[in-house]
Amino acid sequence: MMTHSPAQLHRLHTKHPAEREHRLAVEQEAKRVSDAIDEELNRQRISEKRGPKAIKILLLGQSESGKSTTLKNFQLMNSPKAFRLERASWRAVIQLNVVQSIHAILDLMSRAHSSAHSTSSNHMSRPPSPSNTPQKDYPPLNAEHLKLKMRLAPLLQVEAALMKKLLPQGHVQLSKLANPAQSLPLQQEISVNSSAGWKSTFSRLIGRDSCDSEELMNWNDPDDPGVVLSACAEDMKRLWLDPIIKKLLEVEKMRPEEMAGFFLDALDRVTSPRYIPTDDDVLRARLKTLGVSEHRFTMKTGPLGSPMSHDWRVFDVGGQRSLRAAWVPYFDDMNAIIFLAPISCFDQVLQEDPSVNRLAIVSNPLLKKTEMILFLNKCDILRAKLASGIRLADYIVSYGNRPNDFESASQYLKKKFAALLREHSPDRVYYFHLTSVTDTKSTTYILENVQDVLVRDNLKRSALVT
Repeated sequence: MMTHSPAQLHRLHTKHPAEREHRLAVEQEAKRVSDAIDEELNRQRISEKRGPKAIKILLLGQSESGKSTTLKNFQLMNSPKAFRLERASWRAVIQLNVVQSIHAILDLMSRAHSSAHSTSSNHMSRPPSPSNTPQKDYPPLNAEHLKLKMRLAPLLQVEAALMKKLLPQGHVQLSKLANPAQSLPLQQEISVNSSAGWKSTFSRLIGRDSCDSEELMNWNDPDDPGVVLSACAEDMKRLWLDPIIKKLLEVEKMRPEEMAGFFLDALDRVTSPRYIPTDDDVLRARLKTLGVSEHRFTMKTGPLGSPMSHDWRVFDVGGQRSLRAAWVPYFDDMNAIIFLAPISCFDQVLQEDPSVNRLAIVSNPLLKKTEMILFLNKCDILRAKLASGIRLADYIVSYGNRPNDFESASQYLKKKFAALLREHSPDRVYYFHLTSVTDTKSTTYILENVQDVLVRDNLKRSALVT
């Protein structure tokens, strides 16, 4: 049996009341916060019942279709201050995009180097045997390329550090990073859950909430990834501009400049020691999201001057086909679907299913009555592809002998999508827009038109206009 000395008993008796008071104080504070949350939720419910019905938009599209960029445009239009307060987090994402682009090239260099040695060994040891997989004709790498690869090795440590900092504990998912040809085995892409709060988590880790102005940045932080990126900037530029590396990418059919998160053409700027992302940089940044997230906006007053245009809710859902079955039943009361179809991807397949061409549209009976606003996206990339000599008819046989220019191709694809919609959803109202959602000016104009259309439709449903 344990016994206590008189001094120990005195300390125990004097300690317990303090602990009890502290515990009661914590419980009271928790109850106060809980009551405040309940009160706010109740206030919102009453306000929603009394006020005009919110306009709800479902944002859909396959992986890498431009959904996140469209959502950023909504934020920039309607919450510009909040959008810019997140620049510190997006600076890290852009740094990660740069490092991962270089990593993809380094992986390809390793593969080409191994292939050259393997081919040399096979020729020396035994006669070549027929194979179902044709040997790719990689250009030979020289000693300077291998030295460059070694000098850029520290970027892989920067990549790991950025991934660790960007992601809340328990909310990371890793997947092979896809390129237009195939996945690179050594590189992985991070995916964050939409509800994980990665921006606030990262802000707490770096000790600041914003880099809207230079005064808010700790430029003397020795752990800032920008220090290593700045030191490696010249080697990164040398790698990207090297003609043999360009040939290597061409053989592998890798076109990094067509992918989201491409900044290798702006290395001088994004690797500068005091780099702060621009609005366009944030729009171009790539961070894959999973799950369903709700975003509320207070829109500007519509063309009819009605306050009913104020409350908008945009629901962003995971783009991969494996995620769709989970969310469809929850969105049968949407005002409209904004569906993004990247028409530049006519020569690519779905990342999640290589047997499906990326132009495929998936219809669902639960959504068949909802208005469809179709963004035929990435028109800038389509224009560049066609101008470079890539022929649409080589991938879409029905295109036939039509001119291989943007105007002809875009109108043809628009008609094809219209025919698909009429076939699968004959009662649906739909609108088409040719978009490049990384172009802020044109996308703002298109989204303003979308807002006008939906506000007028909402007013008609409410019998306020005819």
